[in-house]
Amino acid sequence: MHSIQRRRLLLAAGASLAPATLLAQSYPSKPIRLIVPFPAAGATDILSRELARRLSDRLGQQVVVDNRPGAGGTIGSEAAAKSPPDGYTLLMATSSTHSIGPQLNPKLPYNAQTDFTPVAHVANAANVLIVSPKLEVKNVRELIALARAKPGSLNYGSSGNGTIPNLTGELFKAMTGIYVVHIPYRGTALVIPDMVTGQVQLMFDSIVSAQPHLKDGRVRPLAVTSLTRSPLLPEVPPLAETVPGFESVTWFGVFGPRGLPPEVVQKINAEINALFKQPDFAERLRQLGAEPAGGTPADFARAVADDSAKWAKLIRERKIAAD
Repeated sequence: MHSIQRRRLLLAAGASLAPATLLAQSYPSKPIRLIVPFPAAGATDILSRELARRLSDRLGQQVVVDNRPGAGGTIGSEAAAKSPPDGYTLLMATSSTHSIGPQLNPKLPYNAQTDFTPVAHVANAANVLIVSPKLEVKNVRELIALARAKPGSLNYGSSGNGTIPNLTGELFKAMTGIYVVHIPYRGTALVIPDMVTGQVQLMFDSIVSAQPHLKDGRVRPLAVTSLTRSPLLPEVPPLAETVPGFESVTWFGVFGPRGLPPEVVQKINAEINALFKQPDFAERLRQLGAEPAGGTPADFARAVADDSAKWAKLIRERKIAAD
């Protein structure tokens, strides 16, 4: 009797595992759509296309990038959230769509915490603190001393209220206790001419977009916002060396809709992690100003939660509102 019961239990367990095993083995059986909620040719798009191309090779099915820009990433993110949870629609999310956007706009058409399944942390991209060539400071310590000596006499530019350059500037102010006036523009490239003339003294910009201006000497770098030095600017120290714990990076990662099968999540996660072992892929990310991330889906979820909590606190305390 006991042996018959045991046999039945084993058969039942095998039957319950069969669909999951079959799904893992057969997935993917058709092309996968990777929604990029930002315009073509931008940093997120370029990174996504590189990832899609290599995943296509590994999965044996084409991974197609689908640009759905608009509303700061909201339109594409909503489309992904409302897609069937079958693994054939994924989203390349960023800090803007899942850490910062929900804090600035509580009326988003999706819940960043509950409407998505974390799949893989792809990369982090740091910013660089640049200053006007007319500002006579050699390092971050001197910049802080000048700002403290003359409160309100310095200003910093950004690409708009609620953007990463703005939030990073406010984080810098909060952690150092200085007062620097914020001047929002419609893009960081528009700030550069006013930095050259000295009308704007400093800005936090993406390392990649700042590179041409750094090379021609129009602005000077003081520090990077990652905890370690960037391969793109190896001679520039982390801001954290002067302001302990200071970090501001943009993360990029893949999400699926809520309810994505664990077998699909694990398969995509494993394939993306395998890509990081390819030196040329890691080098390509660095050329784009990003550092490979990796880890488990749970690691990714924790990183996003920590990032969201950090920006939520800053946005609340500094009363920051989006444009």
